[in-house]
Amino acid sequence: MLTPTIADAARLIAARKLSPVELVEHCVARISALDGDLHCFIAITEDRARQEAKAAESRMMAGTLRGRLDGVPIAHKDIFATRGIATTAHSRLLDRWFPAEDAHVVTLLADAGTVMLGKLTTHEFALGGPSFDLPWPPARNPWDIERFTSGSSSGSAAAIAAGLVLGATGSDTGGSIREPAALCGVAGLKPTFGLCSRTGVLPLAFSLDHPGVLAWTVEDCAILLQAVAGHDPRDPASRCRLAPDFSARLGRHAKGVRIGVVPRWHETECTVSEAVRRAYENALSIWRAQGAQIVELDMPALRDYQAVTIAIMLCEAFAIHEPWMRERFADYGEIFRDRVALGALISGADYLQALRRRSELCVLTLEAASGVDVIATPGAVNEAPPIGSVTKWGFLTSSSFAKPFNVTGWPAISVRSGFGDHNLPVAVQIAAKPFQEPLLLQVAHAFERAADMDVARPSVPTGPSVQPQQAGLLRPGRDAPSTNA
Repeated sequence: MLTPTIADAARLIAARKLSPVELVEHCVARISALDGDLHCFIAITEDRARQEAKAAESRMMAGTLRGRLDGVPIAHKDIFATRGIATTAHSRLLDRWFPAEDAHVVTLLADAGTVMLGKLTTHEFALGGPSFDLPWPPARNPWDIERFTSGSSSGSAAAIAAGLVLGATGSDTGGSIREPAALCGVAGLKPTFGLCSRTGVLPLAFSLDHPGVLAWTVEDCAILLQAVAGHDPRDPASRCRLAPDFSARLGRHAKGVRIGVVPRWHETECTVSEAVRRAYENALSIWRAQGAQIVELDMPALRDYQAVTIAIMLCEAFAIHEPWMRERFADYGEIFRDRVALGALISGADYLQALRRRSELCVLTLEAASGVDVIATPGAVNEAPPIGSVTKWGFLTSSSFAKPFNVTGWPAISVRSGFGDHNLPVAVQIAAKPFQEPLLLQVAHAFERAADMDVARPSVPTGPSVQPQQAGLLRPGRDAPSTNA
């Protein structure tokens, strides 16, 4: 069978037409057949998954299912702590760390009845990758295993695209959910800052990190978000507010919705490929045909959001890793240690100026978007590049459409919008004002369904993967490959 969506699996399980045990065995078989080439998983928890699937099947037969996620196989990005299961952050520094308790989000998903299939590949501590000098190889793009996944939620996006799991956790500091979702052709949601708990999630930058979810469709992201949103008193950034019904507005068209666009961003500041441009304009046409109003906005420059993100992220990351970097510098991968070491060169005055400019950008963004309900941008600049072509320092100079919504903390989702060269997916990003996830999901779902973007899946190629030597990676005197945060 094809790997179902979470929504379809939930309907079938509730109707006793699909056994959670059967579904888990399907996913385990796909992992066994494909992950040797895709490298989505750092650890696979087959025995635990089978036990949890049997328990879910018993609840199914007894009519006591816990909800729409009961019996659904998922996996966690390997910066989410899992009790008694190694949580490595894709780094040799933590290759023997077995947390004493689960991350808050992991607990909530377990309570919802999900079946955990394992821990997913990331970029080292959610920043350094794709790296070939770590104990585990980087994840590969299921649409073409010679292509980059982006990062850092690389294994999460690739595993969903390949049908190895139905949903996954991710984290997003400067695009780390939405950019892998864009290049791998899945849906990736970064919620409002403070909506989902960071407790038990290894930090990259405290003030920019957003836990979130990835799945095949917008509806699936809404189902996952329903389980993980809510107040956690252990997270000082957690907002004390009741979570709404995130699926309540799904199925509505975008009639009457005011959608803001910023042509300057993708036409001159961060020029997109022709395929990305066509798919973006098609998305706007679909929304317009549904009755949405498209409004041009005068927003701050992308480079301002980029500069603020990089300065804050590197300073906060260095503050977190400084003790280890003093004692175990060589144990980090080359890419992570070189990038984070830059944080030591940024002064306290520069950091404070970045914080000040961030506050200004939050105000300016809200003012510029005061007359619209959501903002739509391209999801990524290009289709997935060859994995060996990505440079170590590209993240410093390449602007992205994701970072404005980390700086502001606004919710944003990436949804596949079409295909470009070599049948590689391209995406559109939709952002909304804080805590407007139901509206955000409505607009994204309206496009996804109208454009049939939840249909085509990759035919996962198998065979010999490109080796670091063939790609020219990590050879003396050369830059290592890179990703965005």
